[in-house]
Amino acid sequence: MTRFVVFGAGAVGGVVGARLAQSGHDVALVARGPHRDAIARDGLRIDDPDASATLHLPVTDDASTLGLGEGDVVLVAVKGQHTPAAIEALAPSAPDLPIVCLQNGTANEARFLRVLEQVYAVPVMLPAEHVEPGVVIASSAPTTGILDIGRYPAGVDDRCEKLAAAFRASTFESVARPDVMRWKWRKLLMNLGNAVDAATGRAKGNGRILAAATEEAEAVLAAAGIDVASADEDRDRRGDHITMRPVGDTERGGGSSWQSLARGTGSIETDLLNGEIVLLGRLHGVPTPVNAGLQRVARQLAAAGAPPASMTPDELAAALHL
Repeated sequence: MTRFVVFGAGAVGGVVGARLAQSGHDVALVARGPHRDAIARDGLRIDDPDASATLHLPVTDDASTLGLGEGDVVLVAVKGQHTPAAIEALAPSAPDLPIVCLQNGTANEARFLRVLEQVYAVPVMLPAEHVEPGVVIASSAPTTGILDIGRYPAGVDDRCEKLAAAFRASTFESVARPDVMRWKWRKLLMNLGNAVDAATGRAKGNGRILAAATEEAEAVLAAAGIDVASADEDRDRRGDHITMRPVGDTERGGGSSWQSLARGTGSIETDLLNGEIVLLGRLHGVPTPVNAGLQRVARQLAAAGAPPASMTPDELAAALHL
């Protein structure tokens, strides 16, 4: 029987791990700090629009204690800035340890492929939150999210099909995709707004900022010759699978970068989102001032310990010279 080891049991990792465990799979969690302590003491609580459940799962902050090896599949759900540490923790286990990147951005898979042979990519479509230690929130029901999967850089194999089946049996929509990176690039375009969400929250007036960041990115991807799933393809894939509803009396906060500021982590994933566009722009001679500005502002907010929505859209636009 496959054991799923969730490396990074925060919002995405915690929800996916909980759903797999609820469907009968063997699951172990790797988490840090107060979140690990709360899970070890009280279990992992998952709240969704219909119910709340507490799961008592093995948890550690040191993956080497899990005896990783044959039969294990590692679901990596740490943010991109923590990928190097994840590689250091996982690489000694075995060169054929399957790594499934449940991460935003498009650079993590290549990092893992340098040291581990079996790498899989998942463009995660999952409205999830983690702000309180020991608690994760899944806002979509009855389908929790979409977890399509493919080999990196391309192709599918028997493991892809088995993992997609495991996800489908655990309240997710999932298919094996040979062209999975086209879909990860589409997700990256969507994630360019994470920095805007973190800085300004749900304030009105962000449209022109998002439009400018996306316009830059589309020009960069065209110059780089990168094939990206279209917005229409993405819309068709989502269909009515993602159905967000209130969870208890708590209003949904924001996306993953918003949650980083809310938890005061001191770091943010923007370098692997907007920063990926900035990098490609510099490599291909395409100016990216808006994405570079969002990257700079997000890093400053995280370093200063600023709360989410600490800027107005006008203040952010001024910082970006829009």
